[in-house]
Parts: sequence; structure tokens; C-alpha cells
Amino acid sequence: MILAVVGGKGGVGTSTVALELGAHLDAVVVDADLTMADLPTARGPDLHDVLAGRASPIESVREGGAVSILPCGRTLAGARACDVGRLGEVLAVVARQYGDVVVDCAAGMRADVGVPLAVADACVVVTAPERPAFADAIRVRELARSFDAGVAAIAYNRAERIPEAVERALGAPGVAIPADESVRRARRNGYPTSALFPDAPASAGFAALADAVRACGI
Repeated sequence: MILAVVGGKGGVGTSTVALELGAHLDAVVVDADLTMADLPTARGPDLHDVLAGRASPIESVREGGAVSILPCGRTLAGARACDVGRLGEVLAVVARQYGDVVVDCAAGMRADVGVPLAVADACVVVTAPERPAFADAIRVRELARSFDAGVAAIAYNRAERIPEAVERALGAPGVAIPADESVRRARRNGYPTSALFPDAPASAGFAALADAVRACGI
């Protein structure tokens, strides 16, 4: 399974949701935000190197932590050297090796969002209560539909409940993820919330989101 996590707008928590889903679904998380990577990294080859032909996808996956991650580089030069057209092939290679892959997609509507959606089995749309976030979620939902990537679930971030109108508009079941200081503390240490604070309210929300993805049968 390849699951794309998309938001359309930056700052809604796409990277956090991708990391948490990777933990709950026992999947490799690929940081595919080529210019604004936000997931934990480490020494060694990364996605910039893979897309520039300097490393293989499998040797670039970091195993052994709370979540296995294929990290992305942080430099503009590295991003410029990438062949974005190879991203779909890279995701397919990782999926064949590991089974399940969660892709943290870039914000906006650029090619590095469209390529993961083109190979994804489904996507999770991340949004928040703010009106601009919802408007961008609608646009990215339409982009996903154009690539036949169905919406498995909606992550309604930093909220206690998700309005029925949001679920209807986005055409998928939604899960509210409450605002929780535990999320910030866990990310600061490079871990998913469920690994450090399993009893936190947000951990229950992320678990429910993973259950919604599983219920789709993808």
C-alpha cells in the first residue's frame, strides 16, 4: 500500500500526521517534501540523493527507530538536483520491499504532490478549522481524484470535533485530532506522539485515524 498524506496548505500538520500513521500502520514514511522537509533525518543518503541518482531507495531508509523513514535533504542545491519524475518509481521500490509506505507530501499543487498521488492507492487529506486550510483541502482533494487516489480519511487537526459539513464536502470519514502539547514535545524529540505519550488525547486521535484508513481495505 502507498498512502499519500496531503494538505494543500502548509502548517496544517501533514508531516505530523504522516509520522503518526507510519507508527500505527507499521509503514515506512517517505519525506517527499523536497524543498521544505520536516521529518527526522540522520547521516547518510536521503531522498535528494536517491532522486539525483546517487543512492538507492532501500539503502536510504533509516530503520531501527520508532518509525522507519526515508528522509529528505534540507538544501536547495539538493532539491534542484532531484529528478521529480523518478519519485513514483522510488515509492514503488520501497513499497515492494517494505509493504506499506506513507508519503508526507509537499504543500501546494506542485509536481512533487501529483507524482505521489499518481502512484498512491489512497490518500489522507489533512486540514484544520481555519477557512484557508479547508479551501486548500478541497483543491487537493480534487487533485487526488484526478489521479484516481481515493480519500481514505480526513484528519481534522487541532480540533475537538469535525463538522459533518467538512466530511460531506471532502467525501470521506473524518477524525478530529485535538490540540495537544504532547504532539509538540514528541516531534521536538523526533518521535511520534504514541511512542512517548500513548495515553495523550492526540494519540487516541491518531489511532482512530489509522483505524479509518484500515477500514478502507486498501
